[in-house]
Amino acid sequence: MTSETPVRPQQQVERLERVTVRFAGDSGDGMQLTGTQFTKTTAIFGNDLATLPDFPAEIRAPTGSLPGVSGFQISFASSDIRTPGDQPDALVAMNPAALKVNIGDLRPGGLLIVDEGEFTGPNLKKAGYQSNPLENGSLAGFEVVPVNITRQNELALEEVDLPSKQKFQSRNFYALGLVLWLYGRSLDPTVKWAQQRFSRNPAVLDANLRALRAGYNFGDTTELFQVRYDVPPAPVEPGLYRHISGNEATALGFLAASLKSGLSLFYASYPITPASDVLHELSKHRNFGVKTLQAEDEIAAIGAAIGAAYGGSLALTGTSGPGLALKSEALNLAVMTELPLVVIDVQRAGPSTGMPTKTEQSDLLQAMFGRNGDSPVAIVAPSTPSDCFIMAIEAFRIALKYMVPVIYLSDGYVGNGSEPWRIPDMDEIPAIEYQFASASEADSFSPYNRDPQTLARPWAIPGTKGLEHRIGGLEKSSATGDISYDPGNHHQMTLYRNQRVARIAQDIPPVEVSGPEDGELLVLGWGGTAGAIATAAERARQQGKSVASAHIRYLNPFPANLGEVLSRYDKVLVPELNMGQLALLIRAKYLVDAVPFNKVAGQPFKITEIEAKIDEVLGLRGPYELEFGPASVLGGG
Repeated sequence: MTSETPVRPQQQVERLERVTVRFAGDSGDGMQLTGTQFTKTTAIFGNDLATLPDFPAEIRAPTGSLPGVSGFQISFASSDIRTPGDQPDALVAMNPAALKVNIGDLRPGGLLIVDEGEFTGPNLKKAGYQSNPLENGSLAGFEVVPVNITRQNELALEEVDLPSKQKFQSRNFYALGLVLWLYGRSLDPTVKWAQQRFSRNPAVLDANLRALRAGYNFGDTTELFQVRYDVPPAPVEPGLYRHISGNEATALGFLAASLKSGLSLFYASYPITPASDVLHELSKHRNFGVKTLQAEDEIAAIGAAIGAAYGGSLALTGTSGPGLALKSEALNLAVMTELPLVVIDVQRAGPSTGMPTKTEQSDLLQAMFGRNGDSPVAIVAPSTPSDCFIMAIEAFRIALKYMVPVIYLSDGYVGNGSEPWRIPDMDEIPAIEYQFASASEADSFSPYNRDPQTLARPWAIPGTKGLEHRIGGLEKSSATGDISYDPGNHHQMTLYRNQRVARIAQDIPPVEVSGPEDGELLVLGWGGTAGAIATAAERARQQGKSVASAHIRYLNPFPANLGEVLSRYDKVLVPELNMGQLALLIRAKYLVDAVPFNKVAGQPFKITEIEAKIDEVLGLRGPYELEFGPASVLGGG
């Protein structure tokens, strides 16, 4: 007797070394939450990973429009990776606009999952489609899997007592469940998160969990997918790990600096994208003595921080490029008063308001010179999300030891991106040393008695008996601290302020080179370009090319050995997300004909872009120019 029950074809499991997935939808579709939950699950699974959240710049862009598209890309692997990937292997597009903005990035033959329920006439019109791309053959170069996520989600939530609008908002969990099934991830981390997040709203919790499980079960039972994928865990150094973003690591690094120095941390800021997450994170740690102030404007924030530094606290303020411009006059005051202040600048695309949610590295020259007079500050720049923790501690170590303002120059890509982070043992972190002037020094005290090694002046806390002194924006006598208009004194004090920053070079690690110690080409970068540069140079070496790479985390002063390193290579290539600011400084200081490679598209470098430029500089191909499609990574039409 023959059974009439259809037999579902057994799905194959294909093992992969690395996968890049992008979730894309309307700004209200929860793509950042979807990507974050997939990332956390993947981190728990044990893969190495890197992420690229891509927020729309407009807060209330029209629903279904191109400017309102939100994306989240994650690349995960069974080996060490440094970037969120050049091209997604899989794209989940929740509406026509998300498809149009992102389809140009999907690799040829890549997997395309679309919510066909949203490909309606009005939505197609909003996205600028003349005909339905799911029907006109324009997607023939991809593996297209249309799933009516909207309708399937409605059916899964029929018994849930919620308005239709709230049920619709669970579509992202349906998509998440489907993709978790596709790549062999567990539902458990997301279920636990949802139970905590929605514990006070049982109906919403029920809806999200039903949607999540429905998406997972759909993948397991449908015949649309003939293959699912397995990306094994990556070998890692033993330890306790968590998934962390750059801004979170920044906040925890400054908290660690407070604990290692024994000084209370005071953070004042005015909300600004993409730096606001630092304020959000630090405000959670009042139990560690952290004091946070949301000031009425940028000037008030840095003014309060200067006051905290004068009073003996770890003084911190944070902003992005436009806010750094507003803080410049008060930062000059911190330079003149020689107080240990740290200023966070999480850079974004400019000028002016620019593209607030997009990344750039265009504030380097502002950090170096954006104040009147000769007004030097130290500058450090983290290169990865986890490096933010280390460099935050470094910023305060330098500020306290040298009594100098320090600019902590992060960027949107590093700050919003995330990766696995091994939580350090606090005993592994060296103590941060500082010294307050004491009443026992009253007889010989002067506010500008300088340490012979660092040229730092004494940190005298107001109220200390016998240490009454005057500081401020007017020039002071190097001998008495009184106001002075003597030309020779001003010359000497200006030299002191410059030499004090220059001497930091004796106290920072040398720049390290990956690859040959000398040769044809050195690719030099800073900030968030680290992963793309290192990977592109490594691939070039695998092809037999004489290419090394180096990354600078200390930008003022430069590491002491940088000039000698540059001299060992025939050519120097400097990829930057600006119009050539580091290249300009390298040329000026070391008289090296550095070749700038500039991208100002609001998105990080792709590895292939740097590979192509390397070949051009080596004479292996003709001139290379960056290319952007009609619906480019800028998020426009």
